[in-house]
Amino acid sequence: MKALLALEDGRIFPCRSFTGPGEATGEVVFNTSMTGYQEILTDPSYYGQMVTMTYPLIGNYGVCPEDIESDKIQVAAFIVKEYQDFPSNFRSRGTLADYLIKGHVLGIEDLDTRALTRHIRKAGAMRAVISTSDFDPDSLVQKARQIPSMQGSDLVGKVTTKKPYFWRYNQPDYIDINKLQDPLIWRSKGKKHSVVALDFGIKYNIIRCLERAGCEVLVVPAKTDAMTIKKLKPDGIFLSNGPGDPEPVTYAVDTIKELLGFVPIFGICLGMQLLGIAMGGKTMKIKFGHRGGNQPVKNLSTNKVEITSQNHGFAVDLNTIGKDHCAMTHINLNEDSLEGLKNDAQKVFAVQYHPEASPGPHDAAYLFNQFAKVIQNAKA
Repeated sequence: MKALLALEDGRIFPCRSFTGPGEATGEVVFNTSMTGYQEILTDPSYYGQMVTMTYPLIGNYGVCPEDIESDKIQVAAFIVKEYQDFPSNFRSRGTLADYLIKGHVLGIEDLDTRALTRHIRKAGAMRAVISTSDFDPDSLVQKARQIPSMQGSDLVGKVTTKKPYFWRYNQPDYIDINKLQDPLIWRSKGKKHSVVALDFGIKYNIIRCLERAGCEVLVVPAKTDAMTIKKLKPDGIFLSNGPGDPEPVTYAVDTIKELLGFVPIFGICLGMQLLGIAMGGKTMKIKFGHRGGNQPVKNLSTNKVEITSQNHGFAVDLNTIGKDHCAMTHINLNEDSLEGLKNDAQKVFAVQYHPEASPGPHDAAYLFNQFAKVIQNAKA
């Protein structure tokens, strides 16, 4: 089905829908991963964005229920060069097209993804509209310009859990929110490290990795206050990934400030940005973001280079955090941006990338065991 993609700067791209009629709006970004499209589709950090895959053939291994990172598709639209409607994979339980249609998400192909990616790299991520019914370029461009900017948008409330949950049998086990007042809520206290995870858009594989590191994870809504968390008497606190601009998420920053020094804290992606703000820093929007499974990051303590999975459009401004607040631990080798920080006195550390990466790479998976070790040492 014929479609048009219009960017806010007036650039128009002809394309075709492989999921039927529809219209979608959002910020257009690109991801350089060769695999993992189902994990990308269900990553809450992509809420409000239309994702372009730079790898040219997508859909060839179908979809599998075991590969989801949240309870639904999070992207606003999915853009590929060529869609493959006949998957070849023993794990597949359906086609990508059917999966997108069921999730009411527009899928687009026959678009020059190389040209779109090059344009975004030069001009920056920007707002856009895709339509199968409106073919007036001027009309579409005007619609794109009316979309709220990602900068200044608090999107955490769109993706955070409404009810707290534990992780049981590879899925959420929801509990009544009133049980957060009970410090005896933990089911494996003493056997595992009790970790409260503030959900700003947490990916399921993060929880799996924490569990494998010996933690019992209780995921709580993003607006859970510090007093409630302290009453639970956790051994550690995890700050999750999530979508949008960290600056407007002031309620989370206030909570983190109150939790600093209470128990060890580990943050990933948006969690690091919120932690950076809580420690006196500022964040900035990156021109076209870091999204893909091939970002080189240098660990400054080991001098080793880790190939990492990343998905963020904002970052902590390295120049705004004083050395008395925290130390830099990791740096991006493509542009020398901040990728990790720590404060040993407060038993706090965070990274901007995704060590839980599914399907990979797994170079940074050690960070979950590092968190468990910090918790263990804090107990001693």
